Amino acid sequence: MAETVEVHPKIEAGWKDVLDDTFHQPFFAELKAFLLEEKRKYRVFPPGSLIFNAFDQTPFDKVKVVLLGQDPYHDEGQAHGLCFSVRRGVPFPKSLLNICKELQSDLGIPMPASGDLTPWARQGVLLLNATLTVRAHQAGSHQHHGWEEFTDTVIRLVSERKDHVVFLLWGNYAQAKIPLIDQRKHLVLKTVHPSPLSASRGFFGCRHFSKANEWLVSQGMEPVDWRLDG
Repeated sequence: MAETVEVHPKIEAGWKDVLDDTFHQPFFAELKAFLLEEKRKYRVFPPGSLIFNAFDQTPFDKVKVVLLGQDPYHDEGQAHGLCFSVRRGVPFPKSLLNICKELQSDLGIPMPASGDLTPWARQGVLLLNATLTVRAHQAGSHQHHGWEEFTDTVIRLVSERKDHVVFLLWGNYAQAKIPLIDQRKHLVLKTVHPSPLSASRGFFGCRHFSKANEWLVSQGMEPVDWRLDG
């Protein structure tokens, strides 16, 4: 039986309250119609129940770090609604492998057995892709259909309604979101993308994980335990 797209998305209660107006905007109705048509014709990742996984794992009132990605992974079994993350048992994509290398260099954290970043999400790290779905095996196929308007709204509302959040912006695409963020009360850490094409030009050695924790502690908040126990 084909998947459906919820008319009123099932999402964590705090986010539902914050985003209720957004879910009733015309662009979101158009996005839902697009997704229904895509699901009739193609396989779409992640599964419908995991499209809003980042929000479900990181309730609005718990958000203290935002890590912004671009698209979900588009190959079999990878995407599960958290940017850069893969399900347990799935081989590490190269960008995620480089993230773990920087973790090891920055904080001495050993390379994990699993690339599932859920432990971060449950501590308040919102692992947000700008586009929340993708057609199987076709990178970027769901861009410019409404998801960016939705996730821009998420970034803006986090900036407006939260204090002392760390925004990790890796690569030009993520850094284009800086105008949505109030840098007077939030910390923006930016560098190149962890992709093998750019990681050696500034991602390695950026020490964003320790810098984020230093900021959180300076604001009287709990640091993130960045370990990913396999």
